[in-house]
Amino acid sequence: MSSASHWHKSSYSGNQTNCVEVGRLTDGAAIRDTKNRNAGHLTTTRTQWTAFITALKTNRSENGP
Repeated sequence: MSSASHWHKSSYSGNQTNCVEVGRLTDGAAIRDTKNRNAGHLTTTRTQWTAFITALKTNRSENGP
């Protein structure tokens, strides 16, 4: 995968630094800790990221598959 770009955090976070940021990849997303951006990041494929967001939106993250 390529380098992540366009890092952003949720607008709900306000000025908080205890958050995660999401960066755009050519075919997926990258996730990093706002408190320690130099520690690196996790990457996902587009399919994985889409499944994750869908699970959050449908509340499957709390109730299982």
